[in-house]
Amino acid sequence: MTEELFQSKQELSDLIERHSNHNGALETAIPSLFVYHHSKISEPAYRVYKPSFCVIVQGLKEVLLAQERYEYGPSNYLIASMNLPVIGQIIKASAEAPYLSLKLEFTPNQILEVLNECNIKVTFNENARRAMFVGQMESSIQDAVLRLVRLLDTPGEIPFLSPLYVKEILFRLLQGPYGGELAQIAVEGSSTYRIREAIEYIVHHWEQPFRIEDLAETASMSVSSFHRHFKEITAMSPLQFQKQLRLQEARRLLMAESADAADVAFRVGYESASQFSREYARMFGAPPRADIRRLKEKYDMALSE
Repeated sequence: MTEELFQSKQELSDLIERHSNHNGALETAIPSLFVYHHSKISEPAYRVYKPSFCVIVQGLKEVLLAQERYEYGPSNYLIASMNLPVIGQIIKASAEAPYLSLKLEFTPNQILEVLNECNIKVTFNENARRAMFVGQMESSIQDAVLRLVRLLDTPGEIPFLSPLYVKEILFRLLQGPYGGELAQIAVEGSSTYRIREAIEYIVHHWEQPFRIEDLAETASMSVSSFHRHFKEITAMSPLQFQKQLRLQEARRLLMAESADAADVAFRVGYESASQFSREYARMFGAPPRADIRRLKEKYDMALSE
């Protein structure tokens, strides 16, 4: 890491320390910008990443997408270019050197706006690429990030300047080694764009059954081509993708409502409570009742510390 990057990281660390709540995630006054502060290694967290740009200032994190593992730290950034069900875990953090990071969520429309305004030419890529990647942090990207986060100290400037700085960050990313992959999500007609529409359909209708043939027709692809492109982008099949969404929501409901597992199974789209229990245990390591009891015990212990 260069001296310039090191000094920039140090300033970012100070900003996140001052503007975080020192206990997990905090949505900032800057739209779609979140900061994170954790003083210890975390449990695996199951969630859906929205399209986002993630930067770690201190510590390490790993993200699992299906069977693939992505590790990144202060010299990297991670981009999820579509909605993706993942497992995230902070693997390096302490009270003396807490995990500090930020996440900037973005939309395909924001990408398209930058492409149009900056006249960035994008060529169609028929071979879809993975919608998650780790890049090497560059000083131009970090400078733009720092300018954005500095606005937390001058909230009156946020409404005018933050959209400009967000555009700059997206511009820098589009100019980088993964710019082509990022641009494809906004270019109508590309295979990535068509798969994105299918992903969004599943994300918003995960509790409903669907036919692969219907999704393929919507994407103007054959069934085999649709299945191949979908798996290339998400690292899983459409049915596996839906299953992860259903089980994540089931766990949230069980934790939040203390509901009956069989009732939750039907609410998230399962027709068989026994199948739900098997697949839940396969994903979370224990059947619903045992898993939720363990989670609540850990939660109670954390509150008492």
